[in-house]
Amino acid sequence: MPASPLSLPLKTAALGLVLLLGLAAACKRDNAKTVAINPASAAAAKVQLDILRDSVEVKWRNMVESDDQKLALTRLLLRELHGQPGRPEPQLKALEAANARLKARRYDQKTMASSALIDQYDSAQDSLLNALYPVAAPNGAASTENARNFVEGIQQLDAGVVGFRVIYDDAAKRYNNYLSLHQAELESLGGKYTGLKPMPLFTIGAK
Repeated sequence: MPASPLSLPLKTAALGLVLLLGLAAACKRDNAKTVAINPASAAAAKVQLDILRDSVEVKWRNMVESDDQKLALTRLLLRELHGQPGRPEPQLKALEAANARLKARRYDQKTMASSALIDQYDSAQDSLLNALYPVAAPNGAASTENARNFVEGIQQLDAGVVGFRVIYDDAAKRYNNYLSLHQAELESLGGKYTGLKPMPLFTIGAK
């Protein structure tokens, strides 16, 4: 029996509605999958940047702890030298005061953007050690075993400064490069991820 003229439009409309609902559901599923696995999403960028920033912080902390050890050994060496025959007490006291001031003069992760501050700190510490070594170990011979151990410890830590800075710069460069590539996604998160700046480096002119 042929369909009535009224039933045909109804069937067509119903079929169209079913197709539209099916397409909408498919699109919803596809979109959900895209958000979940998209590596360039803002959430993924946040996780990766946080990992890179944590790596930079670890490298910085290791470097600062090494420098703190050097300052502590310098203090112990000066204490060891006090009271020993022939030691210039006024000079030792002046060196102690200079060593005590160093930590307050040390740059941090923000102020190191000024290479002049790094140079000033390095120069002040080098001047202190260059004045201390001849007093602690005249002609390379320390008067006590403790003094010799302190001198050798300070020299080893001082020799490691460049290595620590290279390692720090490498981590900071990886952070800066990732930030440059994913700035837009990170900006969309708002809060502390807005207006992020590259980290300064020890290597002048490096990016």
